[in-house]
Amino acid sequence: MTRYIFVTGGVVSSLGKGISAASIATILESRGLSVTLVKLDPYINVDPGTMSPFQHGEVFVTEDGAETDLDLGHYERFVRVKTSFKNSYSAGKIYENVIRKERRGEYLGGTVQVIPHITDEIKLVISEAGEGFDVALVEIGGTVGDIESLPFLEAIRQFGVEHGRENAMYIHLTLVPYIAAAGELKTKPTQHSVKELRTIGIQPDMLLCRTDRVLPESDRKKIALFTNVSADAVFAAEDVDSIYKVPLLYHQQGIDAFVIKRLGIDASDADLSEWQSVYQQIDQRERKVNIAMVGKYNLSDAYKSIDEALYHAGLKQGAYVEIDYIEAERVEKEGVGCLKNADAILVPGGFGGRGSEGKIKTAQYARENKVPYLGICYGMQWAVVEFVRHVVGLADANSTEVDANTSNPVIGLITEWKDASGKTETRSADSELGGTMRLGAQASQLKSGSKIRKIYNEDVITERHRHRYEFNSNYREQIEAKGMIFSGWNDENDLGEIVEISDHPWFIGCQFHPEFTSTPREGHPLFISFIEAALSAAEKQ
Repeated sequence: MTRYIFVTGGVVSSLGKGISAASIATILESRGLSVTLVKLDPYINVDPGTMSPFQHGEVFVTEDGAETDLDLGHYERFVRVKTSFKNSYSAGKIYENVIRKERRGEYLGGTVQVIPHITDEIKLVISEAGEGFDVALVEIGGTVGDIESLPFLEAIRQFGVEHGRENAMYIHLTLVPYIAAAGELKTKPTQHSVKELRTIGIQPDMLLCRTDRVLPESDRKKIALFTNVSADAVFAAEDVDSIYKVPLLYHQQGIDAFVIKRLGIDASDADLSEWQSVYQQIDQRERKVNIAMVGKYNLSDAYKSIDEALYHAGLKQGAYVEIDYIEAERVEKEGVGCLKNADAILVPGGFGGRGSEGKIKTAQYARENKVPYLGICYGMQWAVVEFVRHVVGLADANSTEVDANTSNPVIGLITEWKDASGKTETRSADSELGGTMRLGAQASQLKSGSKIRKIYNEDVITERHRHRYEFNSNYREQIEAKGMIFSGWNDENDLGEIVEISDHPWFIGCQFHPEFTSTPREGHPLFISFIEAALSAAEKQ
């Protein structure tokens, strides 16, 4: 039978429930257990796909094409599990499922209510996600006390009763702040948070206390006394300089041993050799490299997986990767002077026209000045548009996402340049046939002798996509004649996937999102090569 661990948070948001859940899953996996993780979010959106990165951070895409919370990225970077639609549910998705069942008459005309119908649906998706695994960790988004979280908390309370407390465990992550004026850590917020949780009917089995310093034994005992938790179940989640040190720190405190004992699991000794290697790589970095990331959003959570992929690549190259976040609109207003200190340039994905000319100027600067350039999704598309404008000579080249009336739609919806038979033809830019988002893992065939073929050392690769607009293959011949090569192509759908410039030391654009499959243990070949090129450029300067 699958054991379930429910992770909740209190006092304030952004304490790191996702990192804590992923770290606990990591040390359980190191003991030979099969582990999965689930994120339950209380917002009413069906999924994060249409949510602004300013509010929600990046949208993480799973292999099967689900648009999910960024915490699933943490799960995959820590644990060797491929998440899917089953691993991410919002309140909106739960309510949508229930309403569809009601419309189909599955409730036999009964009154549909939060209890039992919504809570039953939540319990159902938890069970389905955990099926076949030794342990399923379920993270509840939001903070205890939020009205939106109540159905989820009630559902996991019921889950523990129905499955037996020997098969369900509750971990509560809370804040123990340091008050400088008093010169001490304060446990009262934790006491109140646990009291709120107990009012709902959930008695935590373990407390993770987030602090910026060592948690004294006296405070542990005080917390235990006033929360009805045993002192050996109060653990510290201290601030660290890298999230990838957390699994080892949790193991050193004996968290995995406590969990295994509490759930009665028979497991082998922990083998954390891979994470010890990562730990050493973090502390052994000596070189530095500066990457200019020119995007639409001047905040790190919007590009979380890219940040982490660059960090992983830096570990493999023994380098600190410093990221300079530059808004594309700034390049439009100030020019490319803000790029002068960059050893390499990365233009990430995005949607909409805001900042597009800044991205074009950025790609032009990197191309003309031989600065290593990595364009991801939108970053590839604007690199192609720039090349067509300034090298091929079609000055009005554009994407129909920005200019529906351009006479040279180098980037557009597939339906704008392909007919139903698959024959390529230019269509009117105001086509109303629309297009669907290309999501999830799809294959690319790599061109023999190309730089990308050498980087991956594979003939065919599979990477995850999240975009609607594509390269218009009518322009392929003109572009390749001028030196931009399509070194990756999706033969099944006849779509361009990767471009590179033959006379440039390192200039690559990819339609997919390689950052989603990077981990601190292995890194990702494309990012590792990119950082290597950036280090070479830095040494030359």
